[in-house]
Amino acid sequence: MFDSLSTRLQGILDRVGGHARLTEDNVQEALREVRVALLEADVNFKVVRAFIDRVKMRALGQDVLRSLTPGQQVVKVVHDELVELFGDAHRLALAAHPPTVVMLIGLQGSGKTTTAAKLARYFVKQGQHPLLAAADVYRPAAIDQLRALGSQLGVPVAGQSGQTPIDICTAAVREAGERGLSPVILDTAGRLHIDEAMLDELRAIKAGVTPHHVLLVVDAMAGQDAVTVAEKFHAAVGVDAIILAKLDGDSRGGAALSVRHVTGRPIAFVGVGEKVDALEPFHPDRLASRLVGMGDVLSLVERAQETVAAEKAEELVRKIREEAFSLEDFREQLRQLRGMGPLDQLLGMLPFGKALRRAPTDLGGEQMDLRRFEAIIDSMTPEERLSPPIINGSRRTRIARGSGTAVQDVNRLLKQYAQVKKMMRDLKGLDGKLKKGGLPGWRSISG
Repeated sequence: MFDSLSTRLQGILDRVGGHARLTEDNVQEALREVRVALLEADVNFKVVRAFIDRVKMRALGQDVLRSLTPGQQVVKVVHDELVELFGDAHRLALAAHPPTVVMLIGLQGSGKTTTAAKLARYFVKQGQHPLLAAADVYRPAAIDQLRALGSQLGVPVAGQSGQTPIDICTAAVREAGERGLSPVILDTAGRLHIDEAMLDELRAIKAGVTPHHVLLVVDAMAGQDAVTVAEKFHAAVGVDAIILAKLDGDSRGGAALSVRHVTGRPIAFVGVGEKVDALEPFHPDRLASRLVGMGDVLSLVERAQETVAAEKAEELVRKIREEAFSLEDFREQLRQLRGMGPLDQLLGMLPFGKALRRAPTDLGGEQMDLRRFEAIIDSMTPEERLSPPIINGSRRTRIARGSGTAVQDVNRLLKQYAQVKKMMRDLKGLDGKLKKGGLPGWRSISG
C-alpha cells in the first residue's frame, strides 16, 4: 500500500543527500516536496502540517547542517519523526485472571470477522487457547463465516442465530471461564455507516462483559473516511488500540498514517493479506525504516523463521557440508521462498531493495517462475532429482511435456540449480579460509 509514498519519499531524500552541503533553501525545497507527497498519499492535512513543522525544526538545526553527512542526518530526522507519528508499539496484555476479553468493533466491510480469526491464530501461536464469539447476528452468514474460519484453525466458536449479541458475548465469556479458554475474541456487528443503534449495542456489550481490550478494525483503504470513523468510534465507545486491515491493498493509504495521530490511540496490528496468517504486530520503527529506504531486515528474519523449520535449516547445512544438495532440496528451498510472501514485499524489506525493485524486472513473472520450477522438478523421477547429470535431451523433453513447460524452462532450471550448488561450494570454501584466519564469532558450516 505504501509503495508509492515510499518511492516518493526515497526519491526526495536521495536528492537531499546528493547536495554537497545543505542550506536552509534546499531543505525547505525538499520539505515542500515531502508535504505534497504526504498530501497526495491522503495523509490528513493537520497531521502533515504538524509533521513538516517538526522535521523543519530539527533539519535546520546546526547539528544537521554542519554535520559531515547532512543528507543522512535529514533521513534520520524524517525517520525519527515518522516513528513519532506512528506512536509506540502496542501489545495486548493478558489479564491476571483469565479469560482475557478482546472486543472488536468497526464498520461492516472493514474486515472485522476475518480479523477476529487472524487474531485467534495469532494467540494460538503464542500458546493460548482462544474462543471466538460470533456476535454479528445481522449480516447474513456472518456466524457461518466465523464458524468456518474457527473450524479451519481448530478454535471453538460460540454464538448462534436467535440469540442477542449481548447474550452471545456474556455466554462466551462464561463458557471460556468454565473451559479454561483465553482470550475471548468478540466479533461484534457493524453497519455500513455509524448509527446510534449500533453504538448503543456496542456500549451495552462493553458494559456487560467489561472487555480488557477494545480494538477498532479500520479499513486502511477507506481514505479520509478511516480517520472520521476512528474519531467517532473512539468518542462514542472508547477505543484502546487500532487494527489496520487491508494494508496490502493498492490505495494510497496515507489516511492510515493519520489514525493514531488524530485519535491518540496506538496501532496494535496490521492485516497484510487475506489469509488467516496475514496479521502482524505493528512496529512503527520498521515501517518508518521501509518508507525512507532503510529496509526492514528484522521483519524479514522473523518471516524466514516462521517459514523455515529449525530442523530443515540444520539439514540444509549438513547437505551443504557433505555436498549432497539435490534438486529435491532445491525444490524445498523454492517452496520456502514462496511461503515467505511476494518477492516485491521481500525486496522491500532489504536496505538495498529499492534499487532492485526499480530494475526492469517483472516480479510477478519471477513469482511465476518459482511455481514453474516446482512443477518441472515434480515431473522428474526420484533418480533424476538425486542425480541431475543423467538428465539428457530426451529426458528434458519428457520433463517439459509432463510439467506443461518448454525445454528452455527445464534448461534454465538446471542452470540455476548448478549456480546455486556452485555458490554453496564456494561458501564452504570460504568457511575453511575464515576458520584458518581465526575470525572470531564465525560459526562454521563445515563441522
